[in-house]
Amino acid sequence: MMKMKYVTLFMLAISVCTIACKNAKPNQKDNALIEKIVPENLKWSERMMLSEIERVPKASMLDFVDKPRWSYTNGLVLSACIKVYEQTNNQKYYDYIYAYANELIDSKGNILTYKLSNQNLDMIKSGDVLLYLYPKTKEERFLKAMETLNSQMESQPKTSDGGYWHKQIYPYQMWLDGLYMAEPFHARYAREYIKDASKVQKIYDDVVLQFDLIQKHSLDKNTGLLYHGWDESKEQKWANKETGNSPHFWSRAMGWYGMAMVDVLDFLPEEHPGRAKIISYLNSFAEAVTKVQHESGLWYQVLDQGNREGNYLEASGTAMFTYAFAKGVRKGYLPEHYLQVANKAYTGIIDNLISIEQNGVVNLNQVCGVAGLGGNPYRDGSFEYYVNEIIRPNDPKGTGPFIMASLELNK
Repeated sequence: MMKMKYVTLFMLAISVCTIACKNAKPNQKDNALIEKIVPENLKWSERMMLSEIERVPKASMLDFVDKPRWSYTNGLVLSACIKVYEQTNNQKYYDYIYAYANELIDSKGNILTYKLSNQNLDMIKSGDVLLYLYPKTKEERFLKAMETLNSQMESQPKTSDGGYWHKQIYPYQMWLDGLYMAEPFHARYAREYIKDASKVQKIYDDVVLQFDLIQKHSLDKNTGLLYHGWDESKEQKWANKETGNSPHFWSRAMGWYGMAMVDVLDFLPEEHPGRAKIISYLNSFAEAVTKVQHESGLWYQVLDQGNREGNYLEASGTAMFTYAFAKGVRKGYLPEHYLQVANKAYTGIIDNLISIEQNGVVNLNQVCGVAGLGGNPYRDGSFEYYVNEIIRPNDPKGTGPFIMASLELNK
């Protein structure tokens, strides 16, 4: 009887030990055995870039697509990748950039999946990749593709006062997004590839005009914020019947605009009178955006509606503002105190929106997947519309600006 008691106790002890071992969390030793795909001793810019390459080994597949395409998100992330490559000289980054252009530009310079007749400003953004690669490779096909994109700018339909329609399918409409998609490319292409000085001057003037018109039509004078879209015809259901504006201030639209200003100034000549205007617009923008920054350092999806149910602190707009402020200070466009705003925002991202997997891969959480106006199904630009669009981790519209902000702040 005594022998049976000891056997029972022994079996019970083994059972408890087995359950405890199963439920035990991996200790530091176990973690050390997991291979770090992304080393933790690198700067955040490299950690995120390596994480993107791990998640999406082919840049043509960025943005959760099932087949390769030429689009603005690819150009956004690869613009960030170019900056990382220039800092590190790591061939892996150059190969990632080159592979995108190599895959989507055929031997005759045709851009696969692109249609000029769509007159879509979003498609210009990836031209930045070609502006970078052509001087290094001298591949004629890259030059031909750039010439195609520039020809789109020449034929892009315009509002009555000269503002580019966002797309052929969105007639009479200017969106804040469009200035980032097209104007840095247009200004740089003119400076580096057009020989006729009068044509170059005309393009510079046209670039500046786009910023003038957005300020004229989309600025809310009470808050200093800018509405996502403006419809000259005032026919869209989302358009205010008096002003033509969409109803809300969307964080990422304002982010695109901020990045457009600091980036286009890289290519606009010092002596061009438009520089001073864009710098003044940037200062007004920075003041208005800072007023609606959350105490965490982040910004809301709908910028001025932080107290409304359903609104949330969103990653892509926050990363874009961080980049615009940090670069604006570095280049002397903005007063020094905006660097504190940028650092507060960056700390907010790291503390609230970044998570790291055991293998070292870095995630950026709480990114709005997409938002637009009109189309089919119809997007009405309402508060409910913006806060109910998909929210997902690692959307390239967030990771790209995060990498660029990380580089600007040298984090």
